[in-house]
Amino acid sequence: MKKMLALVVSVMVLTLALAVAADAGPVLDRIQKKGELVVGTSGDQPPLNATAKDGRIIGLEPDLASIMSSGMGVKLKMVRIPFPELLPALLAGKIDMILSGMTMTPQRNMKVAFVGPYYVTGKAFLTKMETIASLKNADGIDKPEYTVTTLKGSTSQQYVEKVLPHAKLVTTNNYDEALDMVIQDKAQVMVADYHFCAVSAVRYKEKGLTTVTAPFTYEPIGVAVPAGDPLLVNLVQNLLITLSGSGDLKKMTERWFNDGSWLKELP
Repeated sequence: MKKMLALVVSVMVLTLALAVAADAGPVLDRIQKKGELVVGTSGDQPPLNATAKDGRIIGLEPDLASIMSSGMGVKLKMVRIPFPELLPALLAGKIDMILSGMTMTPQRNMKVAFVGPYYVTGKAFLTKMETIASLKNADGIDKPEYTVTTLKGSTSQQYVEKVLPHAKLVTTNNYDEALDMVIQDKAQVMVADYHFCAVSAVRYKEKGLTTVTAPFTYEPIGVAVPAGDPLLVNLVQNLLITLSGSGDLKKMTERWFNDGSWLKELP
């Protein structure tokens, strides 16, 4: 990890030197003046991001954010914000970037810039064992008697509205609310990114939760940054290229997705 950080830091220092020489963009300039990189995340999407018992935000994305801040030579501040409020917060300048399992879509890309993907996932069903037989395909739950819950403002909501138009849709402000609806039998199905469904099925196996074996869709996850700051975009892009080319991004991903030892840190 130390060697990886040293390599990334050297790349970041060179990039920042060029940025200063060319006059840093508005967001990058703000970061440098404050000496702080403010990253928004929902904090409830393990293993990409999650809130530990002690309040720390852990996961692949906080690790990426830490490397970015180290490369910039500034402190890192992770801010928990409900997913539907992340883009408005970025547009308002309350945060410098978003690392929160956000799919790069054309609609979002018309408002903010994206760099990535640093991870690719897809939609999946999270449900209970007693209903899994009817959930082997989407048609099985496209009925008014089925309540489906998703995260408000997410691509999961768009998926349900398009593929399951006859089911009763209930949106929530965070993943925990939607998960609790399934556990409490207030909803038969939760539609979310596959990694979240897989982790939840393991964490709450005693509740009878289960998920599908593979995602239904292709969801490229990227870093959202404000438009109008090409140097910041280039900096983040170079970081991901360096991590990917060195194989360190793969190692980081495997740590969070293949090793479940961190689960004991969650509430």
